[in-house]
Amino acid sequence: MLLYQPQNGYCYNSDTLVLFNFIKENLKAFKNIQGNLLDIGSGSGILGLLVAKNYQKLNLHSLEIQKEFLFLTTKNAKINKINSKVLGGSFQDYQFDIDEKNENIFDIVVSNPPFYPSSVLKSENKSLSIARYNDSLPLEIFISKTSRLLKQNGKFFFCYDVKLLDDIILFCKKNSLNIEALQFLHPKIDRNSSLVMVYARRNSKSLLTILSPIVMFDGENFTKEMSEIYKFCDTYSIKVDMENIEDFDDFRG
Repeated sequence: MLLYQPQNGYCYNSDTLVLFNFIKENLKAFKNIQGNLLDIGSGSGILGLLVAKNYQKLNLHSLEIQKEFLFLTTKNAKINKINSKVLGGSFQDYQFDIDEKNENIFDIVVSNPPFYPSSVLKSENKSLSIARYNDSLPLEIFISKTSRLLKQNGKFFFCYDVKLLDDIILFCKKNSLNIEALQFLHPKIDRNSSLVMVYARRNSKSLLTILSPIVMFDGENFTKEMSEIYKFCDTYSIKVDMENIEDFDDFRG
């Protein structure tokens, strides 16, 4: 998969690829993956595009607040020949189209959201700050609105700062989301986890499974598991100077 990314700004990293692997492993329990898919905070589009590429019966919707990333999400969907309805706006404010029965509309929601606490020292780069820090999308709003958009038994996959796991559990329970699986990412085998992957379903009663942790590095090199994840995703990035790209308004999707 070819992906244009900003030369100076937020670029996808291993978090997104590990999250996609987590999604793929949990979807193995289902035979027919179809319906409407929403990627919240799509950035360059990578997460939603990877899911849509591997589950071609899904109808992808990509939501992004930053204009330059709207351009990249649209561009990357086109060059990879994946249909995506690109939506521009803030997730907490965006008004989604609800059908005439006033039913929730998404079968699967995925996201690598901004998850660093707002108390953490921010980057001076505004684009990076929006993409990384959760004051642009508070955790409780992120979880509660997703629950309202999901169909009965709809699936919700996301990753987050592991230090906020207690809040994740609290807000999921409060909003009728049952956590079915967790997986922890560790930088090295002797380091604490830095990231948690979460799979929750709306109104599910299944018991929780803790998957084997993923370790990123063995010394200076990727572990075998991380190398296999990168190989399966098979992405190639091209950095572009966003300041020299004009007519963003022509790429609203």
